[in-house]
Amino acid sequence: MTSDLDAVLDAVGPRLRALRGQRNLTLGDVSAASGISVSTLSRLESGQRRPNLEILLPIAQVYGVPLDDLVGAPPTGDPRIHLRPIRHHGKTAIPLTRRPGGVQAFKMVLDGTARGTEPDLQVHEGYEWLYILNGSLRLVLGDSDFVLGPGEAAEFDTHTPHWFASANGRSVEFISLFGQQGERMHVRARPKTSNAQPE
Repeated sequence: MTSDLDAVLDAVGPRLRALRGQRNLTLGDVSAASGISVSTLSRLESGQRRPNLEILLPIAQVYGVPLDDLVGAPPTGDPRIHLRPIRHHGKTAIPLTRRPGGVQAFKMVLDGTARGTEPDLQVHEGYEWLYILNGSLRLVLGDSDFVLGPGEAAEFDTHTPHWFASANGRSVEFISLFGQQGERMHVRARPKTSNAQPE
C-alpha cells in the first residue's frame, strides 16, 4: 500500500510541470495566482516536496482541473475515457493522455479571438510538437514568423520564445504533443511574409 501511495505522489510533479507548460505559465505566474511560493512549486514539480491537499487544491483551481487529474485517481474499471476540456482565453485544450510524465497529448481549438494582437512570446521547459488539423495557425518562434495549414507540422524547444494564434481570425484545430523528450517530427511550415495570405 505504501509503495502504491509513493507511486501516486511521485507522479504529481510531472503532471504539474506538464499542465504549466501547456498553459505557457511561469512558476511566478502560478505562484501569484495560487499564493504558493515559487520555491515550493519548483520543489513540487521536481519531486523534492511531497504534495498535500492544502497545496494541491489552489493549484487545481489555477489550472481549472479536477483534483483527480493532479493525483491520478485509481481506475474504476470503466474503459471509457472521460475527456475534460480546459478553456482559457479563447483556447480549448482537450487532454488525450492521462498518464503521468512522458509526452502529453492535447487537441487544441483556438477560436480566433487572439488574431491581430501583438505576440506575447513565452518560454518554459520542455519540447512541443504541433500538427494542424483544420484552419491556419500563426506560429512565432524567436525572430521567425510562420503560417501552418492543415497537414503541416512543427516542432520546437520551448526554451525558444514562442507564441501562436489563429492566422486569419477563424477557428483553428491542432494536435499538441508536449514533453521533455521523444521522437522528433519534421518541420513543414512556410515563413509568413508581407504578401502571404492566410488560408
